[in-house]
Amino acid sequence: MPYLNVRIAAPKSTETAQKVAQLLTNLATDTLGKAHDVVAVDVQFADQPHWFVGGQAIANQDAVTFYIEIKVTTGTNTRDEKAQFIEKAFTGMQAILGPVAPASYVVVKNVDADDWGFSGKTQAYRYIAPQI
Repeated sequence: MPYLNVRIAAPKSTETAQKVAQLLTNLATDTLGKAHDVVAVDVQFADQPHWFVGGQAIANQDAVTFYIEIKVTTGTNTRDEKAQFIEKAFTGMQAILGPVAPASYVVVKNVDADDWGFSGKTQAYRYIAPQI
């Protein structure tokens, strides 16, 4: 049940947003083993003159940039799975956006199972419920 927050410093595009959402949904499912039907992706676009890399607005550079944060339940993914997700997300974003600044980030954030959930149930509850 991951939640992905994506910010892209590039011109706003529904087509781009759809491609990014599909890429990240597939990666969350295939690389991290998450259930496809509950992968949520929020894609937002930022004005390039207001996003800075190395102290310079990205609008003054020959690339775009992005920030992806995915929240997953602590202990559900290995270090290798997370590294693969980060690599594939970066490469996939390059394929969609074209040249990207090296300072484009992918963050996998672990959240304790009792600190979040969906449909009104925590992840911790989902783990123990079948055992009750």
